[in-house]
Amino acid sequence: MTDLNERDAKLVQYLNEAYGKEKELETSLEAHIAMTTKAPYKKRLKQHLKETKSHAKQLERRIKKLGGGGHAIQTVVAKATAAAKGPLHALRGDGEQEKMLKNAKTEYFNEHEEISTYLAIEIFAEKVSDKETAKLARDIRREEERMAKFLEGQIKALSGAVASSEVPAAQRRPAKAGAAKKPAAKKAPAKKAKAGKAKAAAAKPKAAAKKAKSTAKKAKAGATRKPKAAAKKAKAKSAGKKRG
Repeated sequence: MTDLNERDAKLVQYLNEAYGKEKELETSLEAHIAMTTKAPYKKRLKQHLKETKSHAKQLERRIKKLGGGGHAIQTVVAKATAAAKGPLHALRGDGEQEKMLKNAKTEYFNEHEEISTYLAIEIFAEKVSDKETAKLARDIRREEERMAKFLEGQIKALSGAVASSEVPAAQRRPAKAGAAKKPAAKKAPAKKAKAGKAKAAAAKPKAAAKKAKSTAKKAKAGATRKPKAAAKKAKAKSAGKKRG
């Protein structure tokens, strides 16, 4: 690799990182394709494997054009190959749907890592006036975003498939409404207390009416007694005068 200025050295560094990730994913995708039985999913993985290989070739050409390549690229490839976890993915999960779901989650994670990598390269290249690198990063990023969107749908579908294949139907159904309402029976005392309150409230007007009636009766009796007492007193007074 020839001596590079600060600008090109940083561009080559970022592009080498992206290149290494693409080479790593080639290994993973090949392993995932072999494990995938869902036809549409398998077809899209094969398509993306071609895109991934194309991305790596485009990156390699750009790196060489900037003055990088050779030993640096070979070193990145070696590290990426060693880090590839494709063969280990065949051991994950028990069921077929479970394995595909875990693979889809891994792929989804990797796509977003790539999206962030190419976004950073794109913005950096624009800031240092490297339009060619910026365009390359932008074009690859858009393909990664389309793949991520596809994988999002697969994760949803496969999660549902795992639920159907590994959880008994009886456990997937919502609880019966009757079972949920049973605790309501405990509220009976409250209902009884409410009825008692209503009865007491109804009895109050009757008691008030009875009390008012009694008061009126006493008042009437008192009014009747007063004239009689006055007449008796007047009669006694008259009799006293006669005696005198």
